Parts: sequence; C-alpha cells; structure tokens
Amino acid sequence: MPRTGQPAIRHVAAVERALAVLDALSEEESELGTNEIARRTGINASTVSRLLATLAGAGMVEHVAATGRYRLGLRLLQLGNTVLARLDLREVARPHLQALVAKTGETATLSAPGEVDAITVDFVQSAASVQSVARVGRPSVAHATATGKVLLAFGSAELPAGTLKVYTPRTITDRARLAAELDRVRRLGCAEAVGEREAHLNAIAAPVFDARGELAAIMGLQGPSSRFVREAMRAGLDALLVEAAAVSVALGWSAGGDLET
Repeated sequence: MPRTGQPAIRHVAAVERALAVLDALSEEESELGTNEIARRTGINASTVSRLLATLAGAGMVEHVAATGRYRLGLRLLQLGNTVLARLDLREVARPHLQALVAKTGETATLSAPGEVDAITVDFVQSAASVQSVARVGRPSVAHATATGKVLLAFGSAELPAGTLKVYTPRTITDRARLAAELDRVRRLGCAEAVGEREAHLNAIAAPVFDARGELAAIMGLQGPSSRFVREAMRAGLDALLVEAAAVSVALGWSAGGDLET
C-alpha cells in the first residue's frame, strides 16, 4: 500500500480503552479505584485492571498503595512538558494575530518579555491605507507603551533607576502614578497607551501566559490616533483578550492561572 503521509483511519481498540481510563482519571482530582473507573468508562473491571497495570508500568498512572486506588502519573507531566517545549511561540500565535487584524482592522503585534523592555518578535500589519509602524526587534518602552505596561505588571522586568524619559506630553513619568496604572493593568488584565510613546499612536495590550502561569509573551493592537480612538480601542479589547487567552491555552495555561479579569 502506498504511503499517503496521513494517519491511519483504523484505530486500536486497546489503546482507545487505555485513553478512556486516562480521561476518567483526569476528570477527578482525587484517586479512583478499579471499579469506579470501570463504571465511568463502561469497560469491564478485569480489563480496566490490566490496563491500569500496563499504564502504571509505563509511569502513566500511579498505584497508591495506602488506598489501593489510582491517579495520573508523572510520566504524563514529562510528556506534556516535552510538547510545550517544542512549541514555537510565533507559530502558535500567528493565526491569532491574523484573526485579531481581521476582527479589528488594526495592526497586531507579538512581543517577548525582556529584562528592561518587551521586544517585538512578530506582527501582522493592518490593511488600512494609514498604518501604524511595527517591526521585528523593536523595543516597547516599559513605562510608555501598552505592551511595556503589561511587561511591568505581569513580568519580572523592573524600571531603571532615575528619571523616566519623556516621549510625549502624555508619557507617565511619575512613579507613583505609574504604580497606580500598573495596579489597574493587573486588575483588568490589559493595558492601554494613548499617545504616550508616539503622539499619534494608540495601543492596547494583553498578557500571554505559559503552563506555569508566567508571562510568556504580550499581544498588542495598535493604530493611528486619528482612527484608533477610545471607542475603537474598547471595541478591539474584547477580541484582543480572546485571542491572547487562546494563545495562553495553547501554551498550556489554564483558567486557574494568575490572570485577573
């Protein structure tokens, strides 16, 4: 039979039963016994017992000697971490950047956290005739951009000592005022900058978290102030939060993470 490069259509019944056992264990925070798993999966108890023995031998489940029951094993965590390590952030995020542009008509950016500023690693340009400027490698100044505020609010970056640089009359340079702004960002789960780095550029940004609940990236939406006005920013925020959350989930983050909404 010629190779097609596609997965086989026929499934192995024993593997499907083993996956059903794993699914049953994943749905319960506590341990489960053989008979309980059999009831939940509809698989014969003796078959469940053999499946558990096989899975335990592979480290997929653990037998708890004190109770005689079973729980998921550490081998699954190791496999999950291997998958997550292979994910390319830009590859994962790009469809969501494209979706964001399609929904809003503005330029969407993806930035990686740095020690001082966030750095643009990918973007999808707006199709509008008047566009905001985005480029890979461009830093988002921590105190003067929406992306930078997300970095300060959710990441490990710290502001440099001394006077904060003024970029426009709207740049926040008072540290107490900036601290209050960052508290607001943490509370809302997003940030905005209205002409703070560039007088004619407005932007909003939201965090992307990894499986550990740590800041993995920042998604932003930006546009010229003549078009991306307050109303448009508010309208684009829902789409931004949806797409940023979707990237977080793809990276292994769960709803029980650190993001406050």
